[in-house]
Amino acid sequence: MNEQVALYAEFTAIPGAAAEVEALILAYAEVVRAEPGNVVFEVFRRVESPETFVVFETYRDRDGFAAHLEAEPGRVFNAKLTPLIVEPHSSLSFLTPIGAP
Repeated sequence: MNEQVALYAEFTAIPGAAAEVEALILAYAEVVRAEPGNVVFEVFRRVESPETFVVFETYRDRDGFAAHLEAEPGRVFNAKLTPLIVEPHSSLSFLTPIGAP
């Protein structure tokens, strides 16, 4: 079964880099949304901690998610993002739907 993949990614901008991180993730969002396997790619900032970004992502299936992970724009994005965030990389949390038909 090649089921839908849903997750959220979270990362925190280093002091003074939030505007740069926001511009970077918003540009990358446009690229990801154009991927054939992407269903949702929404970017948020935490109200109580605006330097923390949360990205909610859904992919049509595991193949679509795998293609996303293998795409060159993701490598370029992560190389630019990593020096701008507190964590060593984005923290990913995979989600399982419940109560869906």
